[in-house]
Amino acid sequence: MADTLNDMTIRKLKPLDKEYTKREKGGFGVRVLPSGRKVFFYLYRIDGQRRFLNLGTYKDEKHPDGITFKAAHDEYELERAKVKALKAGRAEGVDPVQVKQEKRQQREEERDAHTVKELAEEYIKRHAKKFKRSWQEDERILYRNVLPKWGKRKAASITKRDINLLLEDIVDRGAPAMANNTFKIIRRMLNYAVEKDILPHSPAVGIKLPSPKVERERVLSEAELKTLLKTINNAAMSYDVCRALKLILVTGQRPSEVVGMHVNELDGRWWTIPSERAKNGKSHRVYLTDTALDLIGGTTQIDPDTGKCTPKTYIFPCRHKGKEQSIHRHALSRAIVNNCPSGCTMDCSKCDDAECKADQRTLGEKNKLGIAHFTPHDLRRTAATFMAQAGEMDEVIDAVLNHVKRGVIKVYNQYRYDKEKQAALEKWEQKLLSLIKG
Repeated sequence: MADTLNDMTIRKLKPLDKEYTKREKGGFGVRVLPSGRKVFFYLYRIDGQRRFLNLGTYKDEKHPDGITFKAAHDEYELERAKVKALKAGRAEGVDPVQVKQEKRQQREEERDAHTVKELAEEYIKRHAKKFKRSWQEDERILYRNVLPKWGKRKAASITKRDINLLLEDIVDRGAPAMANNTFKIIRRMLNYAVEKDILPHSPAVGIKLPSPKVERERVLSEAELKTLLKTINNAAMSYDVCRALKLILVTGQRPSEVVGMHVNELDGRWWTIPSERAKNGKSHRVYLTDTALDLIGGTTQIDPDTGKCTPKTYIFPCRHKGKEQSIHRHALSRAIVNNCPSGCTMDCSKCDDAECKADQRTLGEKNKLGIAHFTPHDLRRTAATFMAQAGEMDEVIDAVLNHVKRGVIKVYNQYRYDKEKQAALEKWEQKLLSLIKG
């Protein structure tokens, strides 16, 4: 026989050695546990299968956070109406237990879902390191621009608006090119997440580059080169960084390839950049002039701890003890900015940098290199430009720079231009020496 329940009857129910239930005809009831806790429930059937829906704990002195009888009964009526609608085939009908299970599963999935930091770490480990020579750049940008703001957030919570706000902040701090690079890496990481079924879709779809893409055209003039070759030796940068910057200018090679130079790549007057380090994946022979050899120095070193002569590994080694690696190419960019502020045009009347204008030091104190700002890659472009001015053919300059041949010539012309590269680099060396000597 069905029970009739109200607040008074619920309050008077006493716990027994075993749990027991009191239930009304419609399926609403209460379960009394040996501990004294009373739990409201709704018992019903769907397609012959029994369903038990927990409605909450009865509110009393021991359970002040529980619910009242009226609140539990109102919830029961609401859920019962959904079950009736489901049995009648109406659109609003649902199975309350199934809905509760789905919500619980969703909460568990959200709890276990990737944070942006976890996604970034997986992207670097399983994608960038395998498929990108510049994976360290992806890692650096993610840890500098993305993770400080998004690291603890769930990857699934990132929206288009979040991406746009992040990129706008980078543009506003005066780094539009960095904003473009950051967006490309975010987009690549989110595409990886979609590919691995970590995310259902990428919020980066449909977002454009935050800033117009502008190709750099900075080439140092003869006067600037003459000044730089005098000032760089006394600038506030390490000896290895100074040598590396000069070697980029002398050889015309990429900054990352220069700083990563290893003793094993050297053979007399020729430096062979292996395919795995070359940007285009093609091994490349570089002729080393006397100036280049002087900058590289010997292939042995004195161990400061033992005083013994030991073979070198990297020509530009990382200064951290215990790390068998070269310095990072960004050390070159930082050194230039520290001595020649980004955006500096050597004309304070045209300076747009409010912080720099507020600095009361003289221009010579702020810009120790004495020329307008440049990047390490601009030195490579400068070398190529001066070779062209000296009458070198485009094919020879491309061979010096290790540019990929285009069109049919890529297949049929396999000549390496070693003689021509040597002549071009020797002529370029003479030009630099003439600037030093005045």
